[in-house]
Amino acid sequence: MSEKAKALKNRNSSAGSILKKYSMVIALVVVFVFFTLLTEGRLILPQNLSNLLLQNAYVLVLGCGMLLCILTGGNVDLSIGSTVCLIGALATQMLANTGLPAILIIVISIAIAGVIGIAQGWLIGYVHIPPFICTLAGMFLFRGLGRVVLDSKTIPIQNQLYLDIFTRYINIPGIDTEDLKVSAIIFGVLAAIIVTAGTILGRIKKRKNGYAMENGTLAYIRVALIDALIVVYSIQLANYKGISVMLLWIIAVILIYAYITSKTAFGRTFYAVGGNEKATKLSGIDPRRVYFSAYLSMSLMAGLSGLLVAARIGSVNGDSGSSYEMDAIGSCFIGGASAYGGSGSVVGIVIGAILLGTINQGMSIYGLDNNWQYVVKGVVLLLAVVFDVVSNHKTGKS
Repeated sequence: MSEKAKALKNRNSSAGSILKKYSMVIALVVVFVFFTLLTEGRLILPQNLSNLLLQNAYVLVLGCGMLLCILTGGNVDLSIGSTVCLIGALATQMLANTGLPAILIIVISIAIAGVIGIAQGWLIGYVHIPPFICTLAGMFLFRGLGRVVLDSKTIPIQNQLYLDIFTRYINIPGIDTEDLKVSAIIFGVLAAIIVTAGTILGRIKKRKNGYAMENGTLAYIRVALIDALIVVYSIQLANYKGISVMLLWIIAVILIYAYITSKTAFGRTFYAVGGNEKATKLSGIDPRRVYFSAYLSMSLMAGLSGLLVAARIGSVNGDSGSSYEMDAIGSCFIGGASAYGGSGSVVGIVIGAILLGTINQGMSIYGLDNNWQYVVKGVVLLLAVVFDVVSNHKTGKS
């Protein structure tokens, strides 16, 4: 083969790998532009952009927890929507009837979610109940308990401190005005600076340790685009109500899980179990502990989501959390998590959740029939899984 042919082959291979790596990002951009045009620009109004993340807060939080379950071998937790209902119901009833401080009720609710996670994690990890069966039983059990706690009623939340902890908008006197929340722009600029600094420091560390790195030009172009999006989004928020506390909760969860999965030995055990459980066990890692940790983490995130959703809606009923598990699973698979386990990232989840949220909000603004909305989401999820299987040449877990 001539040098020219080799260079052309390498260039095509490089272009193919880049296209594969950023396929979901490209899809997100295409979908966002499509619905912006379809809705005649209404999708990018400040209020709609703010609601895009807030309405999908539960997807981002649940998706982070679901990622750990999926990494262990394509396993999922079907009970999280029901756990959202149960925890929301318990918190709402305690707020209405006990007189306990809102912060204590939040702690108790998360603790109860932890107990649910311990029970399911023990059954799956140590008793070896298949995750599908165990969490399917939990789906019915916790939904029923949630409805019992609510007595089949819709319970409103009137505790202002509880609502403020999750839904208040940040307003800094002397900086923010009624028309423009400057603090949102400051927050966006600081976030962009942190992203840029993190990228530069990360590349310096990799170069120092002799690790392979992606092309510098491509890396900095990507960072510049991310920074631009952050600043533009923050400007849009500034023209609405500014930064919501709920957004800070979302960012905190994303950063914690991103750090765990990419920077810690504990996080790498989930990838190891999903990649080859037998080899992981021989290397001295106890897979039972990994499964236990995954489902405990998932239930804690479901508990937090229950509190977030209850605060955002302002009430809880027996149908709260319905199909939330499907949205979480969909965001993981759309975001690049493998259906066979062993691969996936928190960044991918964020992309998948925003993609799903954009589709949902775009279809709602356009006025598409609810039945067809389910059809569209089903097609998107199927295409994402097919892409994973075909692009990685998988025909089974072998």
